[in-house]
Amino acid sequence: MKHISILVPKGAILGSLEGSRQLLTQVNYFFAAKGETPVFDVQLVGLSPHTPVTGGLFTVNTDAVIDNVHKTDLIIIPALDGDLTQAIESNRDFIPWIIKQHSAGAEVASLCLGAFLLASTGLLKGRKCATHWMAANAFQQMFPEVELVTEKIITDEQGIYSSGGAFSYLNLILYLIEKFTGREMAILSSKVFAIEMERSSQSPFIIFQGQKDHTDHSVKKAQEYIEKNYQEKITVEQLASMFALGRRNLERRFKKATSNTVVEYIQRVKIEAAKMNLENTRNSVNEVMYNVGYTDTKAFRSTFKRITGLSPVEYKNKYKRELVN
Repeated sequence: MKHISILVPKGAILGSLEGSRQLLTQVNYFFAAKGETPVFDVQLVGLSPHTPVTGGLFTVNTDAVIDNVHKTDLIIIPALDGDLTQAIESNRDFIPWIIKQHSAGAEVASLCLGAFLLASTGLLKGRKCATHWMAANAFQQMFPEVELVTEKIITDEQGIYSSGGAFSYLNLILYLIEKFTGREMAILSSKVFAIEMERSSQSPFIIFQGQKDHTDHSVKKAQEYIEKNYQEKITVEQLASMFALGRRNLERRFKKATSNTVVEYIQRVKIEAAKMNLENTRNSVNEVMYNVGYTDTKAFRSTFKRITGLSPVEYKNKYKRELVN
């Protein structure tokens, strides 16, 4: 039987904590219904017997505290709520225990913003990690040594797992169920809980917000110009000249400040505008393309799909608003 420790951090989001517990314990009921032995021993593990979560609206009664769990096979870190720096500090006592358990062979999974606590252990250094796309900028600033893959729903880095935003944690739990109990049980779980399987990308859900939480004034000015003039054809040379910088100097500073090259930033701003246009108007794909400053159909479609994971037509069909005459 595999021992699973679902952590109960202070300020955890109840949904990912209880949803994970419910899915994993249900698997035991599925096995029992077939007359077979349950496969998971699931415990809620905290720093104290009673832990406030979801901004103090709920209190979780834990099954055990970390000092009493000497050996576990899988640690699940649920999503955190509120100020993430404070959330890490409030739950810092989990960190040495997680490291110790991992050294003893335990696997570790983070759900959504739980990635911040996992990254604080140092176990993600040099590894890939997913988290909620809204927290991507903050994560990159706090943990530059981790390779953040914003578009991913799930990462599996040799027994260290992570999931993307919000309810995509359900896909990671299904992934773990399949890994530990087989495909048949994962499919049954997905059907009973009405969870769509095989989702691999959260790119269609990402809203590009720009990365302006930095102190490089010239780069911010360049970002603002791009965002106000995305319909135009903007070049790196043009921006460098406009802000009295050498091209290489602008590109270096822009990448350092935003984690994007200038060209990537221009593309992402244009595609974000295209997405809004596809959602809210009856414009054709070609009309949208011209509206955001593209003239090359192939380049527009290729860039759109690389950033969103969908073609412009697929995106429009998925998200278009039904307009009333």
